[in-house]
Amino acid sequence: MANIDTKDLSFDEFDEVVNPRPEENDFDRIVESALSRRGFLGGVLAFGSFTALGTSLVPTGAKAANGRFAFTQIPTSTADAVIVPEGYKSEILVQWGDPLWSDVPEFDDATRGTADSQARAFGDNTDGMDVFSHDGKTLLVVNNEYTNRDIIALSAEDKRIMAEDDIAKGMMAHGISVVEIANDGVAWKIVKDSPYNRRITPQSEMELTGPAAGHDLMKTEADPTGTKSLGTWNNCGNGVTPWGTYLTCEENFNGYFSSSEEVQDQKPVSISQELSRYGINNKDWGYNWAVIDERFDVNKHPNEPNRAGYVVEIDPTDPTSTPKKRTALGRFKHENAEAVVNNDGRIVVYMGDDERGEFVYRYVSNGVYAPGAPTDALLDDGILYVAKFSDNGTGAWVALTPETTGMDQAEIHIHTRQAGSKVGATTMDRPEWISANPKAPEIYCCLTNNKNRGVKPNAGGDDTSVNGPNPREKNNYGQIVRWRPDGGDHTAPGFTWDLYVLAGNPAVHSDAYAGSANINEENMFNSPDGLAFDSNGLVWIQTDGNYKNEGDFAGHGNNQMLAGDPVTGEIRRFMVGPNECEITGLTWSPDRRTMFVGIQHPGERGNSHWPAGGTSVPRSAIIAVTREDGGVVG
Repeated sequence: MANIDTKDLSFDEFDEVVNPRPEENDFDRIVESALSRRGFLGGVLAFGSFTALGTSLVPTGAKAANGRFAFTQIPTSTADAVIVPEGYKSEILVQWGDPLWSDVPEFDDATRGTADSQARAFGDNTDGMDVFSHDGKTLLVVNNEYTNRDIIALSAEDKRIMAEDDIAKGMMAHGISVVEIANDGVAWKIVKDSPYNRRITPQSEMELTGPAAGHDLMKTEADPTGTKSLGTWNNCGNGVTPWGTYLTCEENFNGYFSSSEEVQDQKPVSISQELSRYGINNKDWGYNWAVIDERFDVNKHPNEPNRAGYVVEIDPTDPTSTPKKRTALGRFKHENAEAVVNNDGRIVVYMGDDERGEFVYRYVSNGVYAPGAPTDALLDDGILYVAKFSDNGTGAWVALTPETTGMDQAEIHIHTRQAGSKVGATTMDRPEWISANPKAPEIYCCLTNNKNRGVKPNAGGDDTSVNGPNPREKNNYGQIVRWRPDGGDHTAPGFTWDLYVLAGNPAVHSDAYAGSANINEENMFNSPDGLAFDSNGLVWIQTDGNYKNEGDFAGHGNNQMLAGDPVTGEIRRFMVGPNECEITGLTWSPDRRTMFVGIQHPGERGNSHWPAGGTSVPRSAIIAVTREDGGVVG
């Protein structure tokens, strides 16, 4: 570890380095198991068997008419530009470093700003987002997941040696941006100096609520009550509550902690097994936050990491409100939080833990939602479940309780991964965004990829052999699983599942890695990540995958966004992003005539100057996509 440069590693690669898993000792057994299911692999994946992929997939090679799609599919692209279909256009709404108040200087390519200016400007690397209407105003709330150190810091040639202002500037680029936007009849623009504009950063005050609040594992020297914390960071996906608040999800929180103590065998003595399961180590991801804020030194403050990794509820209409970390929803690397109102009024929140071999969760409130009634208890008082998928297309939700796990209630919500392992939850291929179909009682979940499937266990030692919803070893393409709760009841103990799509490359492979029957050489992609339904029931798929456009990924081009029809199974490419970006985050204007899309980390490897071009600094941004005829997008 000491000799490995982590500067250019992705978050999941970083976790592999700092917390290496042993190779699977019984690999032959896994291969034999996969071969014994050759009927599944050969039949389902190659020919679209109704058993695993549902009854509605488009036959291989089928060319459907426009159907429900109001656009013509576009080809892949490797251009350093946003590409949308004919009849559509995209414009920049807001980008990293744009000031939210008129007394903040405009972004400067030469300096990239200061910590003070960044604290009052739009954050970096946009991810989950949503639009809220309030008192005639339109509010856009956006996660700013992380920042690219090689781009934001200029103080040293070696970005691992940063001046304190650069460290603080990077910190202030994280968090949440709340900004009022308005359409002047020509385009959407941000409203500077709006009373609703707000930056929530790693230094903002938070309230800890729910079962874990006040527990000894949550107490620190700065907060002996265990009920207050500072900040939120690495906010990935999001959710929205029926009562109009925003849910932001803390994902790779571990990469910001480090240890100042002398290490033995590459791991600090103070790192417990519980912290290690979450990837806490003596090394951080290169941000050096412990240099300017001691609470990120896990040697000095070993409980501090227990206060990160939650879903945070924010009221975007009240800039004076304190965000609340809802510990009842569990602690893990949250991707997003899909909240639905069950038929009986109870709130159900579906969530995925985005790491190789981790789990899918469901939270069910004990109370019911009634418009105008108090809502605080709905995300504090309930039961957390974890999913078990069976190979026969059925599944069950297992309650995480003291009786089922042998852990006390607070520990279940602090060490949620360990609780899932104790009840034998199904290991998944990196559960990313989860989205509910507004037209049917069914849930979709992106399983983006898992190179370790059938190779090595997860961080807790759980088996990752090939299984029903994760049917391919060394899965570099990903798939989307969907399930239907028994009886259409989201609180039911059981469900049935199938695979909506398996991504792949039919131009390179003719076996399971070609993808499912609704994948062809015209619409192929890899690593589905973002996922959202529009009000008409089309599912929008965003990718964060391999963009090298060679080998197994030849023909895939840059990352992209596609639209899928849940009824027919057809999938069409709608957008391709600039070089080295991820397409992530999706929402619509109240009239649905504008689609807002996030472009994250363009030029992360130095090969993009989007959006300004030339030799300009690449900047993450939110784009507004509209139809040239003014119609509804999609």
